[in-house]
Amino acid sequence: MLPSTDPGAIPGAPARPSLASFLPGPEGCPPDEALDRFLGWTAATGLVPYAAQEEALLELWAGRHVVLNTPTGSGKSLVALGLHFKALCEGAVSFYTSPIKALASEKFFSLCDELGADRVGMLTGDAAINPEGKVLCCTAEVLANMALRSGPRLAAPYVVMDEFHYYSDAERGWAWQVPLLLLPQTRFLLMSATLGDMTAISDRLAARTGGTVARVVSGERPVPLDY
Repeated sequence: MLPSTDPGAIPGAPARPSLASFLPGPEGCPPDEALDRFLGWTAATGLVPYAAQEEALLELWAGRHVVLNTPTGSGKSLVALGLHFKALCEGAVSFYTSPIKALASEKFFSLCDELGADRVGMLTGDAAINPEGKVLCCTAEVLANMALRSGPRLAAPYVVMDEFHYYSDAERGWAWQVPLLLLPQTRFLLMSATLGDMTAISDRLAARTGGTVARVVSGERPVPLDY
């Protein structure tokens, strides 16, 4: 097992394993084994998935789109990491999109730590880092423009859309809407702590892609807010 470098680690404490050390070889592995590997990593790092996290992961592994509507601090990032891991086990490309470059950049460095810098890339409007990487971080507008250029030909089997409530933004919402319309082959993970009724969006997504949409909702805040 190859340990990751954790600058916040306590001296003398056991090294925290990186998720990359749980990836299979170049030949990949079946979905069931990929899930076992991911859950093996969570156990090795001392993480116990919350009920909503576990439900969302199982829905993604079943090949469904997932709308993940849980409070801030409830671990939506772990579910997204699971989807990136699933894609890597299949040799497939996955995207992470966010509203701002700073968040995409933060996610880029985080994923480099967990999955290895050679596997992760970042695309912005004016620069690209490892654009051939299997896990690509970018703003929503970048992916939307790629979808407009290539449509269903775009190699984007898996897409994580963070802060999905921007879908309703009067000026920027198009960037969250376009991939859902133009990438019928993609499986989406749509995440936000503040979503309203998703019935109409879910129904249209299911109709355009032929896939089932699972909605995972929880009002429980595992990390309480104290003032």
